[in-house]
Amino acid sequence: MAVIDLVAEELHMKPEELMKESLKTYLEKRLSKVEADIFILTKKYGVKDVFEFDLKVKEGFINEDKGYEDFFTFDNLETEREKIKKFLERL
Repeated sequence: MAVIDLVAEELHMKPEELMKESLKTYLEKRLSKVEADIFILTKKYGVKDVFEFDLKVKEGFINEDKGYEDFFTFDNLETEREKIKKFLERL
């Protein structure tokens, strides 16, 4: 018997229900971490999103050399946040 089946049985749940709840919990935890990382970048640069960040770089308010890596990190985090939200909507 697989571990998931043992745990589900012990918790009086169907294995599918346990898997769904586990996935939901994981995605919510991951979303929380992503949003915390985004928050740190928004506060660090005084922006609300990656588009405003890009605008501030173009206007010279953020040094392109110093902000280069953070820009891509910011963009990837926002993309990941949207993916996670879509997955959560499907659950």
